[in-house]
Amino acid sequence: MSIYELFIVPYQTYEPYQIALEFTAAFFGLLSVFFSIKKNIWVYPTGIISTALYVYILYKFGLLGDMLINVYYTAMSVYGWVLWAKSADDHVHVEVSYTSRKEWVVVSILFIISLLLITAVYYYKPLLDGHLSQQQAIAGFGHLDWANWLDVFTTAIFLVGMWLMAKRKIENWIFWIIGDLICVPIMLYKGLGITSVQYVVFTVMATIGYFEWRKSPKNTQLS
Repeated sequence: MSIYELFIVPYQTYEPYQIALEFTAAFFGLLSVFFSIKKNIWVYPTGIISTALYVYILYKFGLLGDMLINVYYTAMSVYGWVLWAKSADDHVHVEVSYTSRKEWVVVSILFIISLLLITAVYYYKPLLDGHLSQQQAIAGFGHLDWANWLDVFTTAIFLVGMWLMAKRKIENWIFWIIGDLICVPIMLYKGLGITSVQYVVFTVMATIGYFEWRKSPKNTQLS
């Protein structure tokens, strides 16, 4: 497919305000990652603006399943904001560390639970997208394509990444890098060209963030 087909054609049916909202959501998402690299608590206010806008965008498109996932992202951002606020010595910046063995157990459990919960959301996605009208759709997995299954996987990855970031763990960037790379083709497939470019930039920024956080003087390995 040409660049025109990927980035221009899908937006021909969009209203100008919808394009502006997606651009704004992408901008604040990038800003959030920038603050995260700097270990700056503003990662969360900017991130909340981005995910909250995506909640509205997805609601307007009738994609209630995807909307609920972004509602969870927003809630996790509030959780992370509270934790960082308690840990920031100067009320802005925080110290980071490696993930302990016990925390990796929690990560594994959280990943499995996230997979199950997101799979359940996608099972009922036809009903959610049909505003719970059983006359329009029925629950099941028959509607899922490759992009939907990757959505399930990447969402679980991002949820774990958000938990690790809230705990100020260096390895959170590894989950963001993997998830961001997978999301590039998914967003192109969904016709969200602006968002796909955002994920390309996210991947680069997450890589920078990983190496930046490793420079911290308090990043000693925990047991």
